[in-house]
This record gives sequence, structure tokens and C-alpha cells, in this order.
Amino acid sequence: MPKITTNNIELYYEIHGAGQPLVLISGLGYPLWQWHKMVPFLAEHFQVITFDNRGVGQSDKPAGPYTAQMLAADTAGLLDALGIEKAIIAGHSMGGFIAQAMALDFPQKVAKLILCSTNFGGPHHVPVTPEAMKVLTDVTSDALTRFKNGLAVSTAPDWSEKNPEMIEEWVKWRVANPIDPAPYQAQMAIGFGLMPEAAAFENKLPRLNVPTLILFGAHDKVVPPENASLLAEKISGSKVLIFPDAGHFFPIEIAEAASRAIVEFAK
Repeated sequence: MPKITTNNIELYYEIHGAGQPLVLISGLGYPLWQWHKMVPFLAEHFQVITFDNRGVGQSDKPAGPYTAQMLAADTAGLLDALGIEKAIIAGHSMGGFIAQAMALDFPQKVAKLILCSTNFGGPHHVPVTPEAMKVLTDVTSDALTRFKNGLAVSTAPDWSEKNPEMIEEWVKWRVANPIDPAPYQAQMAIGFGLMPEAAAFENKLPRLNVPTLILFGAHDKVVPPENASLLAEKISGSKVLIFPDAGHFFPIEIAEAASRAIVEFAK
């Protein structure tokens, strides 16, 4: 189980494939498992580096709160430990916050930037829909029901019903890997910390000078796809691709199509 020490913590990581380095940064509460459907496709073209952010999986879980800048420094340290000077950086949801911080704080390490299902924080982004908020903040149902309802609202309409085997696999994985409340709250602080306008990335993104791809699912209720155009307005020359048949978890819903989009952009 490979681990490296960076930023005073140990990070668990995996490497698949060969070629140009591609780093995949997971979202809130998810270890590298989030990318397991895409890695086989991407590893045919890249040296794919996945890892558990601080607070989840097999990485250390120090007390929070955490910040996007802190986890960006973790990611930069991982690249340094692996002897990688520059990589394609992709981040999903909370991982998109980390990827933005990485591009701003360590621009010399970012060859290309891929922002997935994320926003720039602050008061001007499009927030979670009321429908998703109601489901994701439910405290009355049992844990398994809450999780299944969360998957249903975070994926495209009827995707859960059409993919029962994947839902069963997802549920079994979460039961075997339950959320640890304290580090989960520490990761949640990343998003909360970006809510003030001064802390948000919105007015910092115009400084970026890196090829950028913005990916969203058309049915994303957690981070609505309207955020894609807001990000694109701030990042000069960026490209937007909206997947018509996916929601927030497109890396699992449409892994092959999402992988093709990344290959086309990054190769």
C-alpha cells in the first residue's frame, strides 16, 4: 500500500498506466474509489495518479478544518514525492476546489486543468437545488435510505433504477467504508470557507493561463450545470462540455464517455 509523507501527513496513492501524468482529485467524503470506473480507460493513455485526500480512505485524518489551499499543497507534495514536475490536474466537486487552488497556488505544476461538477464559491455561484438540499440534509431517515436517496438525487433521472447492480455495488462499498463524521466535517469546511466573496476563486480565476476543460452533467442538482458558464467566463479560453445523460456523479454514471472527453482534451 504505497504512501508518501507530504505537508506533515501520509497520503495513500495509486498509479496506473504510463505516459503524461494525470492526477484525479476526489470530492467530499470520497477516496480514490470515486474514479475506479474511469481509471481503466484513462490508464490506456496516461499515467493516472489517484489518491485519498486527507480525511478519507487510507490517508491520515488530522483534525480540521481543512482548506482548498491546504489540500492543494498536499497534492503538490505528492507530485514532488513522485518526482513529477507537471501534470494534468482534474478535480470533481470538492476536488474541483482543490484543483482551482492548485492552479492558482502552484501554476508551474499544472499542465492542463479539468474542472468537474464544481463552482468558484462565493455569493455569485449557482447553489445546490432545493430538491437536492432536502435529500442531502435529511436527518429523519435511516442511514441506508439517506444514502440511496442521495445517490438518486445525485445521478440522472432514473439512472438508479436502470443500474441496480451499480447501486448495489455502491451501497456495499459505502457500508464497508462508512463516513467518519469528524474528518467529513473537516472536508465540508473547504466549501464553507469559500463562501465569503473575498475567499472565493471567482475574481482570482482570470489570472489563470492554462488550458482548461469544464465538465458537467446536464442533470446535476448538487452543483447545477449553470456553474459551467460562470467558470468559463472567468477562465480565458476554457472549454465547456455538458454530458446530456448524467448528473453530479458522471465519473461513475458515464465513465467511458467522460474518459473519452478527457483524452480528447488532454492528449
